[in-house]
Amino acid sequence: MYVKRFRYYNYNLYRTERVILLQMEIKWEDCANGIWKTIIGCEDKFNPVLVMDAAPVYEKLRKLTETNFPQSVTLMEYEITNGKTIIRIPLQPEERIYGLGLQFMKINHRGKTRYLHVNSNPKQDTGESHAPVPFYLSTGGYGLFINTSRAITIYCGSCVRKDSKNPPKAKDNVSDPDFDYTPLSDLIEVVIPGNGTEIFAFSGSSLLEIVQRYNLYFGGGVLPPKWGLGFWHRAPSAYTGDQVVKEALEYRKRGFPCDVIGLEPGWHSKSYPVTYEWSQERFPDPSAFVSKMAENGFKINLWEHAYVSPEAKIFTELEPYAGSHTVWAGIIPDYSVPEVRKIIKAQHRQEHIDIGISGYKLDECDGSELTDFSWMFPTHATFPSGNDGEQMRQLLGLLFQKTTAELFYEVNKRTYGMVRASNAAASTLPYVLYSDLYDHEQFIRALCNSSFSGLLWTPEVRTAQSSEDWVRRFQTVCFSPIAILNAWADGTKPWSYPEVYDIILHYVNLRMRLIPYFYSAFAKYNFEGIPPFRAMHLEEGYNPAKVGELYKEASGFEKTKSWDIFQDEVDNQYMAGDFILVAPLLAGQKERFVYLPEGKWYYFDTGKEFTGGNFIKIEATIDKLPLFVKDGGIIPMIPAYNHVPAKGVPVPLEIRHYGMKSGKFLLYEDDGESLDYKKGNYQWFSLEVNIEDNGKKTGKVSGNMDKFYGSYSEIKWNFIDTL
Repeated sequence: MYVKRFRYYNYNLYRTERVILLQMEIKWEDCANGIWKTIIGCEDKFNPVLVMDAAPVYEKLRKLTETNFPQSVTLMEYEITNGKTIIRIPLQPEERIYGLGLQFMKINHRGKTRYLHVNSNPKQDTGESHAPVPFYLSTGGYGLFINTSRAITIYCGSCVRKDSKNPPKAKDNVSDPDFDYTPLSDLIEVVIPGNGTEIFAFSGSSLLEIVQRYNLYFGGGVLPPKWGLGFWHRAPSAYTGDQVVKEALEYRKRGFPCDVIGLEPGWHSKSYPVTYEWSQERFPDPSAFVSKMAENGFKINLWEHAYVSPEAKIFTELEPYAGSHTVWAGIIPDYSVPEVRKIIKAQHRQEHIDIGISGYKLDECDGSELTDFSWMFPTHATFPSGNDGEQMRQLLGLLFQKTTAELFYEVNKRTYGMVRASNAAASTLPYVLYSDLYDHEQFIRALCNSSFSGLLWTPEVRTAQSSEDWVRRFQTVCFSPIAILNAWADGTKPWSYPEVYDIILHYVNLRMRLIPYFYSAFAKYNFEGIPPFRAMHLEEGYNPAKVGELYKEASGFEKTKSWDIFQDEVDNQYMAGDFILVAPLLAGQKERFVYLPEGKWYYFDTGKEFTGGNFIKIEATIDKLPLFVKDGGIIPMIPAYNHVPAKGVPVPLEIRHYGMKSGKFLLYEDDGESLDYKKGNYQWFSLEVNIEDNGKKTGKVSGNMDKFYGSYSEIKWNFIDTL
């Protein structure tokens, strides 16, 4: 148990002075290895942990490095005043802050103020986001999670108190070239609406270990069905069933891989608001349509949102449980009420699940109030549960995801889908975040940032400004949690730019060939809490301050008036699994700097060797996505099929090994569709390469691959350095 004194304040409305009412101690409860929690004041009774109700993976947590309570958190102070809880923790001069959910603009938040409010249109660097998670990681060796349904504000060293122990010096704006409009503060301050909150502290020997603890404590990471890692296509919104079938079969005719076809609003009898019922005009026989698509190897994913049309058959049942305001003239049911979830699930099961629907795209559960495109219910809305509009807005994404995911779990099926809002403790949810915003550079940064907070993100392809932009976006999305072309609005196809079609096909085929590699990475996410796609900051030995200096040396970057020590951050490259480093290029770029961590690295395509521990400058033509493999890296691959092979269909396995270092890869297998893996019905196969003193390589597979679902028919070793 660890303690720290705090002060509790109250403001008398009729007096101006502040009165100290009492002093007590902060009591931390030991939750698991490296995890502690405390409640200060009154906790928020409606919160992400309560909504998710996920069981910690104690067995895996016990196996992580034993750590002490984080030193910085022992110095935490707080006060409760005027209906706000304020937490303060000291910051060291070079300390950096990461996380806070799906952030597009920055990866390091030191010196910034973050308002963690759900917003569908986060165009400014305020902290508002589709998924503003109140969890941050510090290079000071800890993570802090505020378990609340309120929109909180975090001053990440952006405000200086007059009693600061290390105050900045006053500077002249005109004459001093080092003048900074945001002087460096030695304090992080968290402001939470309400008279108290629950706080979790995480410790670890590295940032990755802190992330692991966060994910494992809230259930581990999601393991999607294997077909979810194939290629996805969303058809235009108003397509009929016949048009969808025709478009899907065009994929098969061209030999272009595709596993999932998504239907947009037009599949409903009414949309905006929605009925969740099939349009008899566009889909006169939904069951036959789904069956025909399944016969051709396609899963069906349905778009929906949470605002129910007066014409929906379940409207009358749901209306007593609706909030005080409407959205697009539809009611918003209170998803925190069990009866609402029961009604929604019964309807979905009968109309969708029973005929073979495989998943959902959960749209517009974020909302926007203060933009030109305002439509969401307000924060002062009321709901039958007693929760207000702010709380429901913050956690609607979680509630929506969990309700729909349970539909499949109840029939022992895995699902995978898309969602536009989420929050904390969400790592077990089978949904990938997306956005209607469309900035490629920001999408890459969001892919990095998502890994700090138990989130998945897809930089989906929609349209492009040129054929080069088209290629660069496809290359990135093929190395993300969902590889998807979202053609709902303009009807684009992978072949919409014929001059680069072969390049697009190459990278989608590469995605399909890497299914065993990606599936095993997701299994590690499930069992060990390690994000399958992650920022470089989570790699062993990564030091952001040192990397920043290396970048300045390599690029010739010069300090400017606005430059600060936290500006140099690697937010445009990331790891895909344990061995592949992805360094995307944007349209117009012919070259870029790539940071390679210590050790040898090898170009994925050619096996060309690079020395790590520094930045390298690379040039790449439009047909090349810079991919690097760590020395000793083992990459299992299969042929590129039109869709992910079904359970029991054996396929040949190519096992690539890069470099001159012995290596090991754990290949994961289960039935690819059910939840039986939770009962122990899975197997890890050890793929190992040993290198003798004379350089000779030998590969070995541990485990009988023929007897476990018959996944692989033959094995071929490919030692890349010998090419």
